[in-house]
Amino acid sequence: MAMRPPVSVPTLSRRAKLVIGAIVVLLVLFTAIGTLTNVYVDYLWFAETHYTEVFWTQVQTRALLFAVAGVGTGGLVSLAVYLAYRFRPTFRPMSLEQQNLERYRQSLEPRRTLVLSVVGVLLGLFAGFTAQSSWQTWLTFRNATSFGTKDPQFGLDLSFFVFDYPFLRLLLGFAFWTVLLALIGSLITHYVFGGLRLQTPGQKLTAAARVQISVLLGLFVALKAVSYWLDRYGLVYSDRGQLFTGASYTDVNALLVPKTILVIVAAVCAVAFFANIAFRNFLLPAAALVLLLISSLVIGVAYPAIVQQFVVGPSANQKEAPYIKRAISSTLAAYNLSNLKYVDYAQNTTGNSVDTGAALSALRNDNQTIPNARLLDPNVLSETFNARQQIRNVYGFPKKLDIDRYTIGGKTQDYVVAVRELDSAGLSGNQDSWINRHTVYTHGNGFVAAPANEVVAGQQGGEPNFTTGNLPTTGNIPVKQARIYYGELIGDYSVVGAPKGATPREFDQPQDNSGQGQISNTYDGKGGVSIGSFFRQLTFAIYYRERNFLLSGAVNDSSKVLYVRDPRQRVEKAAPFLTVDGDPYPAVVNGRVTWILDGYTTSNSYPYAERMQLQQAAQDSLTGAGTSALPDEQFNYVRNSVKATVDAYDGTVTLYAWDQQDPVLKTYEKAFPGLVKPRSQMSPELVSHVRYPEDLFKLQRDILTRYHVSDPGVFYAQSDRWQVPTDPTRDTTEAQPPYYILAQRQGDPAASFQLTSALNAYNRDNLSAFISASSDPRTYGQIQVLQLPGNTPFRGPRQVQQSFITNNQVRPDLTLFKSAESQAVFGNLLTLPIGGNGLLYVEPLYVQGTGQNSFPLLQKVLVNYGDRVGYGNTLAEALDQVFGAGAGQSATGNGSSGTPPPSSAAPSTTAPTTSPPSGGSGQPNPALDKAVSDIDSALNALATAQRNGDFAAIGQAQSNLQKAVAEYEAAKSSSGSSRSSASPSG
Repeated sequence: MAMRPPVSVPTLSRRAKLVIGAIVVLLVLFTAIGTLTNVYVDYLWFAETHYTEVFWTQVQTRALLFAVAGVGTGGLVSLAVYLAYRFRPTFRPMSLEQQNLERYRQSLEPRRTLVLSVVGVLLGLFAGFTAQSSWQTWLTFRNATSFGTKDPQFGLDLSFFVFDYPFLRLLLGFAFWTVLLALIGSLITHYVFGGLRLQTPGQKLTAAARVQISVLLGLFVALKAVSYWLDRYGLVYSDRGQLFTGASYTDVNALLVPKTILVIVAAVCAVAFFANIAFRNFLLPAAALVLLLISSLVIGVAYPAIVQQFVVGPSANQKEAPYIKRAISSTLAAYNLSNLKYVDYAQNTTGNSVDTGAALSALRNDNQTIPNARLLDPNVLSETFNARQQIRNVYGFPKKLDIDRYTIGGKTQDYVVAVRELDSAGLSGNQDSWINRHTVYTHGNGFVAAPANEVVAGQQGGEPNFTTGNLPTTGNIPVKQARIYYGELIGDYSVVGAPKGATPREFDQPQDNSGQGQISNTYDGKGGVSIGSFFRQLTFAIYYRERNFLLSGAVNDSSKVLYVRDPRQRVEKAAPFLTVDGDPYPAVVNGRVTWILDGYTTSNSYPYAERMQLQQAAQDSLTGAGTSALPDEQFNYVRNSVKATVDAYDGTVTLYAWDQQDPVLKTYEKAFPGLVKPRSQMSPELVSHVRYPEDLFKLQRDILTRYHVSDPGVFYAQSDRWQVPTDPTRDTTEAQPPYYILAQRQGDPAASFQLTSALNAYNRDNLSAFISASSDPRTYGQIQVLQLPGNTPFRGPRQVQQSFITNNQVRPDLTLFKSAESQAVFGNLLTLPIGGNGLLYVEPLYVQGTGQNSFPLLQKVLVNYGDRVGYGNTLAEALDQVFGAGAGQSATGNGSSGTPPPSSAAPSTTAPTTSPPSGGSGQPNPALDKAVSDIDSALNALATAQRNGDFAAIGQAQSNLQKAVAEYEAAKSSSGSSRSSASPSG
């Protein structure tokens, strides 16, 4: 049979080779320059923030894993291919198959070294890039810290499952792929060069091919034996139980022993393949392989399925009980819910009936919760803050404002707070030129705060009472450094700094009262990366693709670049092992505006704990509308292990170990020594502003809907399951967000700042529980669960909202508010436990115009208790409607506390209660009573005039209101009364 002529391979001309070579060199050069520039700019940021240890630890760890995985995978596969070629047969039998392969051999022979090198390098690069992304897995394995708790099945410390097991699985996965790729490469090489003859008569394998293939198959099966051994420990993550995570009855009794048997069978099979090196017969390893396959199907699949179907299925609630108990205990521990305080609440209440006497008594005695009832919704008021405090279009406030508390004059009160940031997206026209965007408009300026339970009247009724604000910042919260160079809205880099004596370039604030014109400033903080040298300027010109770094006169020897300016991004960069809460908030600490953030350590390998999707579990109706979504990752362990701060002026990032007992944090502290400071270094003022984090609370409340029960039978039946209610104030199916309130918890002596949420019965709108997490430094993290009686249909948030919008008093106003000129905006629906037997719902109602630059104003207050609804201009008025005359006095602090004095911008509408107050001697005061009546009349007239759009009547009502307030203050002073009878009002 005539042989086919060899295949001719087209060749390139010398000129074409030069052109292609030049293009390749340029591509490599540009890629290298871009990559090195990115790495260098990254390093400069770490050097500026003094976290170079983080940079180098990451680089070294990634490089190590890249090198080991790349050399290991690429090198071993290349070695296998080389050995297959090296021991190819010198002579091959003549056959059609070999003739067809000959042309490929002739093409490969001259290029075999190049082909082998390319294959090895590509596989090495792929393996290296894959491995380096698992740098945290290696670091936690290397620096593992004991949990001090053993799992109930294997008796191993939990650190084995959290730190060791993931790395062993990673290592095994790379070993599997390396052996598999080596086997595939060897088979192809042996086939092309005649060692493996599929269609040629006679011997199918050469001795060398048989040895190499036997060894590789033996290694693969040996790795399978190791995999079976690790599978035994992997049972702690089993989902066979469906309702719970962890080893089930079937896993322990019908799969654990079979996995051990499969280890032995796989080991025997591997030995059979290795023995084939000497016995030269594939019958023995083939028989062993068949035995392994049959065993895995029979005892690894069929037998557990039979046990599950016929043994467990008919009595699963009993068989699974001990394993459900494990899952409950482990899940609560994993989500830090082991030490909850459950309180049986409202046990003496029947249905939705209201014991008016008991409720009124509780309200009269309450001077902690009702006086602090929050009427300003930080999720609604962003436009109001912009309208009243933005001052210039270059400034702005985030979509969601924040809640924090301050103690002023011995009184602790919650405030709606925000910083006046530079809004990069708000620059327009010539403001958007490179010079203006990056060297003139460089920062925001100012801290703004308004008490959360009061509003003021002015030309627009219902505005927040800005007790701190304006430019320059003034008010009852002293701010020494109000410039904001780092914030949530600042999306661009800025070039700051100038030589001594140079005219300031940065816009600082508009013209002041002295007529000086625009006030400019030169940044003198320690933040930013110096770009005084030509090399640095060239570096950033390449990085940002901006030639002005080299050409603009605004860039000088004293210039610095501020970048990575979002507080959340800065913390994530400084501590890459943390998951950062989606809602940073500003606080004034030691006179400086400081961003406070919560950092979580997480794991997906905690045994027996339910796994969730991080992003989905923390989702609510506000996610993406002022708060950032968490990463879309699976997890089953979380701790609020770190409190982080970012200085708004110089960008300093500081990390504090908040949960110092967290083994995951301790592990990372070994990997990054000195990165996280001890909790003891937090100043008392900073500690006074820490809050229980929202995202963690949302994860925990989701877990509690299922794991609040301790009885495995009840858990299995799901008969007492709860559910997070949807947000009734928004047109959405997303969960209701938790709310910060200042209130008195059951059993506590005084009000405390806390994060709260209502929980419904599963697939029902009835309320089942109310949970709160303390933010008070003395009781921080203590979670209290008020459990309502299951046989009593307490109204949940959606039912309460329905009672509001269908109320005969409310419905006409909603129709009036919802017009072509205005719209009704419902504020947060707060749930407040009152007196041990009832739940009070409070919701502010805002009205916002539909025109451009309109903003919401607080107009009404809605109250629900049991089956009663109150609707008034003030909280006191609404309470009186529900509980009877005099109930609203509790909204004024019942004589023990009051609201801050009205701002100078407008008279306060924190109107006196409608119940007759008394003088200091306890005797009636006619002048004071008349002033109260006049204020009520003026408020009613003002509300009516606003609804009718009668501007003349609005002006007259405001004049009457100011006069009545002045008379009230005068009467109160003359009576010698020392108390403030102010009540939050709309």
